[in-house]
Amino acid sequence: MVTIKNEYLTAKINELGAELKSLVCNDTEYIWEGRSEVWAGSCPLLFPICGGLKNDKYVLNGKEYTLEKHGYIRFKTFEVENKTDDSVVFLHKSDNETKEHFPFDYELRVIYTLNEKTLKIDYSVINKNDNTMYFSIGSHEGYYTPEGIEDYDVIFPQNETLNAYVLYGNLLSNQQLPIIKDQNYLPLYDKYFTVDALVFKDLKSKSATLRNRKTGKALRVDFPDDKYFLLWHKPNSPYICLEPWDG
Repeated sequence: MVTIKNEYLTAKINELGAELKSLVCNDTEYIWEGRSEVWAGSCPLLFPICGGLKNDKYVLNGKEYTLEKHGYIRFKTFEVENKTDDSVVFLHKSDNETKEHFPFDYELRVIYTLNEKTLKIDYSVINKNDNTMYFSIGSHEGYYTPEGIEDYDVIFPQNETLNAYVLYGNLLSNQQLPIIKDQNYLPLYDKYFTVDALVFKDLKSKSATLRNRKTGKALRVDFPDDKYFLLWHKPNSPYICLEPWDG
């Protein structure tokens, strides 16, 4: 586990998957710790695919490959390439094992940087091939909601009309479920998550704030370059995932 800190924040990141496991501010933990009986993840990185494929298979240049839901990167141990008190760079390089599932040479860096009360996470993917490398990358950030999610809402900087794409198993359908109309906040309810995640595409807003309506505590997730934004939660569990995806 690697720890970075500044005057306001302390973050702990696991070398396995370069996964954020803790973010503390003013003695408050904001990250879901992960429990195997509920959901073992905290903030896993998704690469080289976000979501799933039919039968976990795809064909490229006439050859069939197997690639599990959300890819394999969360199970890979990263090298710490560089570290300071308030930043760390994790590096993963493709190898023979990854190329059995994703036949490309690449370097993936995950950079964590603290700046006052902000944790910035950057992804750098370098294609080491001569040909095009197709991939998706995203974050599956789990935030701790000890009172239950129904004390929380998600606030957007712009009014949104949100229709969530419906998931069937691992697959995204064209069916949409109306969630909010021309408003900038989304109250969270367990009932939204009885099937799976809420998948939103092409939001006008490029950030979302998770707010506890009773305490006023809040955190903001910025996603300036991501095409998709998801919310996911296991009903009756004390966490909510805010997930920016791209690709």
